Amino acid sequence: YRLYVVQISYPDWLTPQFIYVTLSAVIAVLIWIQGEMLKKTNGKLPKSKFFQVSSLLDTLWFFISVVMLYVIDLTPLAIAVPAAYGIYTTFGWIYGTRLLKRKGVPDSPKDLVIPAKYIAYSQSFSLIFFALCLLVLSSPWLPIFQ
Repeated sequence: YRLYVVQISYPDWLTPQFIYVTLSAVIAVLIWIQGEMLKKTNGKLPKSKFFQVSSLLDTLWFFISVVMLYVIDLTPLAIAVPAAYGIYTTFGWIYGTRLLKRKGVPDSPKDLVIPAKYIAYSQSFSLIFFALCLLVLSSPWLPIFQ
């Protein structure tokens, strides 16, 4: 029997950092879309599979981001991506809880209304986070980072 090993080569730019930051940019877009969906339902949780899956993904992204800080070799600028996401999520949990306590926590998730201020917080973050991801992705080709 002969064992054949197939070696797959990837372009130099296709690094774990590139993949993580690109997926982070996708998460930023999902956060924006979720905010738009919440605005259409006046803060009520949309009964949409897309909304449920994207909400789960952006929650999981917090834990993935924390792991990425330790698992992949990030450039000093790229460290800002998981750090920013961690800060956004942590402060989002605190801010969201405080906003909900003011109105009273509902008995059922069906009665939950996401406050407009929280939607604005999330969408503002998503714009800045998306721009950060684009900066990190383009930094190898920018003269300022040489």
